[in-house]
Amino acid sequence: MIQTSDAERSEAECSATAMLPVSAGVGRTLVLLTVFVCAACGLVYELELIALADYLVGDTVTHTSIVLSLMVFAMGLGSLGAKRLRGHASVNFGLIEVVLALVGGTSAMTLHLSFLLFGEATPMLVCFSLAMGVLIGAEMPLLMTLIQRIRQQDAGRAVADLSAADYVGALLGGLAFPFLLLPLFGRLNAALLTGVVNALAGGVLVLWLFRSDLCPRVRRRFLLLSVGVVATLLACMAVVPPLEQAAAERLGTSSSALGPGRSG
Repeated sequence: MIQTSDAERSEAECSATAMLPVSAGVGRTLVLLTVFVCAACGLVYELELIALADYLVGDTVTHTSIVLSLMVFAMGLGSLGAKRLRGHASVNFGLIEVVLALVGGTSAMTLHLSFLLFGEATPMLVCFSLAMGVLIGAEMPLLMTLIQRIRQQDAGRAVADLSAADYVGALLGGLAFPFLLLPLFGRLNAALLTGVVNALAGGVLVLWLFRSDLCPRVRRRFLLLSVGVVATLLACMAVVPPLEQAAAERLGTSSSALGPGRSG
């Protein structure tokens, strides 16, 4: 009897044509739209960390460098680690998006809490930069696998399409953060709402477009997980006003004690 190795089974799953509820062209467009949305969310998380570092800690140049450097480094680690997840690309991508939505969405609140409880936000800033970088870096290899399962095409063309959607999404996120999200919702609510959008984008892709990849039990569990994360993010909005007020008061006291030299 011929034995099939785990690597061969994983490769077979990666190359199997997906059974979609729509045509291949529509399915491919939906994957690219998901790339667009996830890229926008990822850049909003990044800008959120930089803005909070300036607001809570000061020293904008140093903390901007820390956030950007750590996130780019962690994205490389996430991209490498995603190679082991390609065998079940759809469900693993969905899980990554749900975790990223929870981590990124609650990052602003956690940094505020760290500042209020310990008077310091830099350690949490480092942790969030690394965690979100790993999760964001794992997205693209899995999306590459998914789009190739819809319709096999030249790898260069697939990478070009995914990169274009990624860069345009990042542009939208970069413009939406200062001109739309911050003025309308503030730092904390902007992060929470971005997490909700992130979770919904991943959930729709997995639970609808690639639903044939999931058995009913896994589908139910993933649905409950996604709903739980979205509900948690929305519920967190109730504590935003007192948290922002406490941080503002703490910063006012610190600024008075330190004199006019404090940034933030």
